[in-house]
Amino acid sequence: MTPLNFRSLDLNLLRVFDEVMAERSLTRAAHKLSITQPAVSNAMRRLRDVVGDELVVRSGQGVEPTPRALALWPPVREALAHLQESLAPGHFDPATAESTFVLAMADATAATLVPALVEIIEREAPGISIRVLPLTTRDPRRLLEEEAADMAVGYFPAALADLTARAQSGGVVAFESRRLYDGEYVCVMRQGHPLADAPLTLDTYCAARHMLVSFSGRPFGFIDEALASLGRERKVVITVNQFFTAGRVVSGSDLLTVLPRHFVPVTGIADALVQRALPLDVPAVHVDALWRRRGPQQAAMTWLLQALARSARRTFPEQGLHGTP
Repeated sequence: MTPLNFRSLDLNLLRVFDEVMAERSLTRAAHKLSITQPAVSNAMRRLRDVVGDELVVRSGQGVEPTPRALALWPPVREALAHLQESLAPGHFDPATAESTFVLAMADATAATLVPALVEIIEREAPGISIRVLPLTTRDPRRLLEEEAADMAVGYFPAALADLTARAQSGGVVAFESRRLYDGEYVCVMRQGHPLADAPLTLDTYCAARHMLVSFSGRPFGFIDEALASLGRERKVVITVNQFFTAGRVVSGSDLLTVLPRHFVPVTGIADALVQRALPLDVPAVHVDALWRRRGPQQAAMTWLLQALARSARRTFPEQGLHGTP
């Protein structure tokens, strides 16, 4: 392939490329850029000639990126964001701003953070609106790249490990994260359950019937991974995608489930539930905020992060260090 002559590269092509990658559609990209679809197609053709790769191929009603395009997109997007921030530095005044933030989080996380967040917004940012979407994955990067959410809050161990590895190897990382609080999981059952009056052993735990909370619907969670490392397994008879649903079901059955300890008091049925320590070691559960670097919107994201950190400190005052941006 002929070496790229960067001096002759039209940087507008990169803006078009970024929008096509985000939208996975030439038509939607054209609409976002306020240009015609033929103009988008022509820009992609010119960029394809420059990099020597198709970049995208048609798929159904849209397009799918090639491996080369997927590798190019993160550094291109970050470079464009830095350029935009340099030329038009962002400013965010919560008292006068009229913005909508979209957050992706599980119901237990929302129950922990949203009440205090609403108080902050009503007091300091009356023009701000919040939309909370259900979190359906332990790796929300695609959700953030597609701008379906502005920030995801949850337990993302594999995603954060991958981002750390990329950063340490000198790669471009288009995301930022911040620890909000640490959670602890406990075994939960109904009052009067046959296992409620004695210490919970590994044998009795594995012999019981279980309800699993799984955002993706996969019937195998981190508890099952920990059991597998011990050569043990449990019987999961039902899977749901909400912690609240799990609490309601076990309160009227002989199933066991695992819930965040701090979530139990806000279920409204805590008096009907019994908590027991899990009879095995499980990894610490770190709840992090994850978002994509967004140029002039970074000031708004910083405010949102600070508001979430303050909300977390309301529930976990002893973890103030985690919540400090």
